Amino acid sequence: MGRMVLGLFLGLIIASVGLYWWQGVAQVEDKAPSPPVMAEGPSPEDLPVTDPGDMEGPTPPEASELSREQRRFFRYDRNRDLVITRNEMLSTRSDGFRKLDKDGNNLLTFEEWAVTTADRFDGADADGNGKLTQREFAATAPKLVPGKPACKC
Repeated sequence: MGRMVLGLFLGLIIASVGLYWWQGVAQVEDKAPSPPVMAEGPSPEDLPVTDPGDMEGPTPPEASELSREQRRFFRYDRNRDLVITRNEMLSTRSDGFRKLDKDGNNLLTFEEWAVTTADRFDGADADGNGKLTQREFAATAPKLVPGKPACKC
């Protein structure tokens, strides 16, 4: 019996809120300003007509064909200054963590990774200036095994 009275009471509250809201919307609509009257615009004959004639737009840019080694170089050279710094080299090597496990315990510490990458960078930096040129970077490319397929598709 208590649930029935409670349900009836909640139903009356919802109905009264709905009625109050409906009347409030009706009052706002009564006092709303009328939409502005749109003036007629110019006729299509009055609009100016242009003839492009011999005009041509700018030529679209062409995609440059980069070699495989150039694409690999620019993956590391983040600021496109044609030089790879030690920070740029270290920042992109996070995917190779598993390959760098020196002690073979299937756990790679950051120290193992950083030391291996820093050693690789130092080995590639022939002139020892802390920067890799394109030629020095090309020496770090993985060696392709002849007769081995390029992918396991």
